[in-house]
Amino acid sequence: MAMVPRTSRYGWVRKAEILACTCLATGVSLSAQVLMPAAGPGGSVRLFTSDAAILEAKEVRKDVPCTVTPVKPVLGFDLKFHAGYDVSVPLKELAGSDNLLTMVFRVTPDQKPDEATYFSQRWSVPAIDADAGGNAVLSGIFDVGEGKYHVDWLMRDRAERICSFNWDSDAALPSRDRQIALDIAPNAVQPVETELFKQEPSVSREAREGSLNVKVMVNFAPQDSLSATLQPIDTHALLSILRSIAREPRITKFSIVAFNMQEQRVIYRQDMASQIDFPALGEAIHSLNLGTVDLKRLSQKHGDAEFLAGFITQEVKDEKEEPDAVIIAGPKVTVDGGLPQESLKQLDLKFPVFYMNYNLNPQTNPWRDAIGVAVKTLKGAEFTISRPRDVFFAWTEIIGRIVKLKLGRTSTASASAR
Repeated sequence: MAMVPRTSRYGWVRKAEILACTCLATGVSLSAQVLMPAAGPGGSVRLFTSDAAILEAKEVRKDVPCTVTPVKPVLGFDLKFHAGYDVSVPLKELAGSDNLLTMVFRVTPDQKPDEATYFSQRWSVPAIDADAGGNAVLSGIFDVGEGKYHVDWLMRDRAERICSFNWDSDAALPSRDRQIALDIAPNAVQPVETELFKQEPSVSREAREGSLNVKVMVNFAPQDSLSATLQPIDTHALLSILRSIAREPRITKFSIVAFNMQEQRVIYRQDMASQIDFPALGEAIHSLNLGTVDLKRLSQKHGDAEFLAGFITQEVKDEKEEPDAVIIAGPKVTVDGGLPQESLKQLDLKFPVFYMNYNLNPQTNPWRDAIGVAVKTLKGAEFTISRPRDVFFAWTEIIGRIVKLKLGRTSTASASAR
């Protein structure tokens, strides 16, 4: 049985976010929900008669002793609400060598009572001894937009024993966050997105005076610098930053540099493109091998500091066409001996530099990191990204500054020409 973490070390990140990330990361740790299609255009979903009757009855049954705990909707870095459930079943109730648990549930928006979305989920049960102790905890997750929903849920085993439950769920942004544009419509219900690096839809970008050219440097690395894997929640957060930038219609040219500090290398580069190639970026990130250590790097006492200083210096000055801004994103980076700043101090940049510092626990690690030191040396600005709302408000501030500085430079150049 798949066991799901009961608590989170990420502070504000609750169970639903962990569940969504686990599904996206493994595809097998949790039995994925399958969206049940309608039978033909405009048709209804086909259910077993017994299942349909149980869902319509909205009664709680425990032929199989179980405890169902709804997971309240929580906003993820993908700007969708993740909702779901846990169901706990005593192992002794599943004893035997061949069993199959089938879950069927529907999610109905209060505002659209005739537009229920149906899901199914199956779990193959391994051989379990009759005297087994403890519980199996099974979980499900789905995505919703803002709105109120009713969930009717059932689970049956091969012997047609039923466990059923129902509950109400409310997904709402706090009043202070109402201006955040979610990536899912109100009253919408969707299965969890499994393709992290799907391509963004085309954005209408009119080439006109004042259009922007930006360079984005992203350190694709886990929060924990000692981790051997890039955690799904880290990938979600960094992609959320990139997608916010990619959706800005005033930007007509993107230069993307993905790098990894643990491996001290650039893993992907895309120059002067009209659209960020997310699938290609995903392929490159899959090449990371964080569980190994290069012996040559170990012999370099301050190799990480020298790499970072040289990398940032080279990337911000080596441009055939000067960008309107450079944006650096990633988790905190600690280097031995401090960051050498001589090469950075010699740069005379005509464009702003911004750092979107992804830090889930700013209270436990409030100190400026090596990239923050570099950005301060370059007279840039730093923004802390701890929650999904931070991405929206930080990017709103950053794009506002870029546009203002661009207009200022254009006005100055026009005045000088006259």
